[in-house]
Amino acid sequence: MSEEENQNPRSAEFSEQERVRREKRDRLLQAGKNPYGDPFPGRETISGLRERITPFLCGGLPETPIESRIAGRIVLLRRFGKAFFATLLDATGRFQVYVRQDRVGEGEYALLSDALDIGDHIGVDGTFFITKTGEPTLEALKVTFLAKSLHPLPEKWHGLTDIEQRYRQRYIDLIVNPEVRDVFYRRARVLQRVRKYMDGEGFIEVETPMMHPAPGGALARPFVTHHNTLGVDLYLRIAPELYLKRLIVGGFEKVYEINRNFRNEGFSPRHNPEFTMMEFYMAYHSPEDLMILTETLFEHLAVDLHGTSRVPFGEHEIELKGPYRRISYFEALRDTYTLDQVRLSDEKVLIRLLEERKLQAPPRRAGKPYVADLQNFLFEEAIEKTLIQPTFVTGYPRAISPLARSSKEDLEITDRFELFVAGVEIANGFMELNDPDEQLTRFMEQQKSRLSGDLEAPPPDLDYIRALEIGLPPTAGEGIGIDRLVMLLTNQTSIRDVLLFPQMRPEQ
Repeated sequence: MSEEENQNPRSAEFSEQERVRREKRDRLLQAGKNPYGDPFPGRETISGLRERITPFLCGGLPETPIESRIAGRIVLLRRFGKAFFATLLDATGRFQVYVRQDRVGEGEYALLSDALDIGDHIGVDGTFFITKTGEPTLEALKVTFLAKSLHPLPEKWHGLTDIEQRYRQRYIDLIVNPEVRDVFYRRARVLQRVRKYMDGEGFIEVETPMMHPAPGGALARPFVTHHNTLGVDLYLRIAPELYLKRLIVGGFEKVYEINRNFRNEGFSPRHNPEFTMMEFYMAYHSPEDLMILTETLFEHLAVDLHGTSRVPFGEHEIELKGPYRRISYFEALRDTYTLDQVRLSDEKVLIRLLEERKLQAPPRRAGKPYVADLQNFLFEEAIEKTLIQPTFVTGYPRAISPLARSSKEDLEITDRFELFVAGVEIANGFMELNDPDEQLTRFMEQQKSRLSGDLEAPPPDLDYIRALEIGLPPTAGEGIGIDRLVMLLTNQTSIRDVLLFPQMRPEQ
């Protein structure tokens, strides 16, 4: 065992392949080669090389040889005595290289042939040709060692299929599963297009704090941290809403933020404790304006990614061209459970309905109307999953919408909507409550719940009340779950498949 292995706390875990690779690394060092090489300037991307050689793939090489300088990770290696083929992978694609002893020199070839492994990074200067089997290839004139891979990649015919290992070792997943890499390229494209669209609609992108003196803007349990210098606890934001509306008070009329939010909650195919949302606010606009903008944005994204407004998702084909269906929250409940409004507002009737369906009732939260929680639980259980094509659900109860303005027709119902696609909520929007006294009353109702043990109820944000007293114009605001939107547009059924590094339980 080498001195380095003696000092490495992981040395006892090394496999035989890892030990052999470390020995090869040491031989490179002894030969004066840096196994963790220098920058490789002036390289051409593999896609760039492919574009240059395209005119010659159907026959006939150019009069002047095409030279190139490419670099990448070796993902395939075939040795033939005094020559070997290697397939290099960079961020844009794959390309085959051919290394011959009589081209690079006997000593150099011997070292390369002995030391190279699948997973290593090399740079190649060479000349393009086409093999007898018709494979575009770069014949190496010079090979530069760029990085030694000490840990073998999964065998190509096995791949990385264990789902937990894929999430924990995303760096390997991205190498061996190109379709995974493609999902994240498309995610980046979605974010680029969302920004371009919002900018084109006259919105300004802003950044608001991620550490809050008090959690607010949503009902969720926050993560808590401590600021040593100030000697105070701070909360990772659960939503940027209250700060964005402060900006509307300050004179901005259209703002948006693509933000990371943190909620101290569990895991599911649709939930991760850290997630991305876009929230946007429009002064002097209505919830109907938000819905129209959302329809247009989603259609725009679908066409950009798929060339059509119809996108596949699981066993469904989703039509993202508007206008989307609109249904009333309470009408949907009444129709689904065949209850009139009086019985739908009767706590005993709803509990009995849950018992008949063998459903566990949600916990009672002190200081909050239990009927509203029961109604929402019944809506989630029986109605949400049926909303496959895009559907706006409107008219949510005031009791579960503490920041939304009440409807003029019924003060217990708010001017709020949620958008469901494929049975999943993707957006939530409403006319903002801008009456400071009414907002303070609702904050104090939440405070009663908080003092009674409801960890999701936020404390009152009195500075936000002061901002409302300065004057918030009539404003409509919406939040769109970017992770869920990317799931829809890339046909992924788990949020972990659209997050590069999803939160995981500690390894055993």
